[in-house]
This record gives sequence, C-alpha cells and structure tokens, in this order.
Amino acid sequence: MPTLKLVIVEDDDKLREMLKDYFETQGFMVTTVGDGSEASSLIENINPDIVLLDLMLPGQDGLTICRQIRTWFTGKVLMLTASDDDFDHVAALETGADDYVTKPIKPRVLLARVRTLLRRTVTTVSPTPLNQLDFGSLTLSKAKRSCMLGSKPITLTDSEFDLLWLLANSAGEVLSRDALTKALRGIDYDGIDRSVDNRIVTLRKKLSDDAGDPRGIITVRGKGYLFVADGWS
Repeated sequence: MPTLKLVIVEDDDKLREMLKDYFETQGFMVTTVGDGSEASSLIENINPDIVLLDLMLPGQDGLTICRQIRTWFTGKVLMLTASDDDFDHVAALETGADDYVTKPIKPRVLLARVRTLLRRTVTTVSPTPLNQLDFGSLTLSKAKRSCMLGSKPITLTDSEFDLLWLLANSAGEVLSRDALTKALRGIDYDGIDRSVDNRIVTLRKKLSDDAGDPRGIITVRGKGYLFVADGWS
C-alpha cells in the first residue's frame, strides 16, 4: 500500500511540529508550512492525499487557500479552527472543506477523522447496485459523483455529495443526526456538533431549496432530516 501524503498548514510552530511527528509515527509522509501565502503552491507541488488547513494564517487565510486549491485539488481538506462560530464552519464547508475539527486538537481524534475521510475515497469507487437516483429535476449519479438540477450541473464537495446521497437513498425516511454523523464522520453525535446541519444549509442553497420553506430536504424537529422525493419538480 503506497504511503499517504499529508500537508499540514498551521502557523503555530509547536502544534505544527507535534502533528508532524505524530502523523509520521502513523506512517504518513508529512510536509508542513506555516505561512498561508506559501500553501497553495506547496499543495500543488506535492498533490497530497489530504491537507490539514488552519483557518487563521499569516499571509493568506485558510478559507482563501481552500477556495483557490479547490479549482484543481481533488484530495481531502480538513479545516482546523479555534472558532466555535457556526458562520466559520459553514464558510469552511462552502469553500470546499470536507470536514473541520475545532481546537484544542487531540491527535488521536484528528487521526480518526483523517482516516474516515480517506476511507471514503476508497469505498466510493466500489460498484453499488444502485448508481443513479432520479427525483423530478434532480439527478444524482454515484458512479460519476455528480449532481444535476434540471440541465444545470451542481458542484458539490465529496462530503456534500455523500450527505445528499445518504438522504436521497433513504427518501421518505427520517435520518437522525446521530445516524448521519456516524455514516459521514465515523463518530457518535455528541449533541453539539453542527457539521451535518451546516452541510444541510449549504445543500439547500446550492439546490435552490428555499431555506425559509424547504420542500426537498425537510427538518423534522427533534428527529433529523427527511428527503422528499416529490419535492424536486
């Protein structure tokens, strides 16, 4: 099995070196950078399997870097943030991050998140009995990992597509945040994590599903989310 390549973009010297040492002991080939202005070119040169990207950086912030590299980078991006603000979390996901972890960082938890993201790349190439879902104007192709709304292609990150596919594949069934969090992130829902909710917000926006009166992806209070098959006319 080839060695997985990891780039860490983090300006905290102590944290950056600690993460580098830890991931190297786990078998990763690690490259680090502390200045945001150098990150995009470094990522392009190395083309890693995954990037750990701090939100707040000197030179260029993590959101700008993520937006830049997503025009060509197909690997995973895991955002590191000290912010508890949902706005920052939503912004990270909207610019193309696959997931985020809030500081302070526990290396073993971070490793679990990294492995979960990388595992998605492996499992999604396996053929499945049902590779396409059609709901009125909405078409999802798992084989191509594509989304069409009418004649318009909708650009989704891997994480957004995975969430939409899970919901659509269980159309008419309420899926709890716990079930979605386990399926998408490999961890139990702690009652606080807003990553699923934030991605729902992003999906509704991209799919033109009115946030004030959604018809395609419905919030069922106290239970979770429901994909409505006939909500995509």
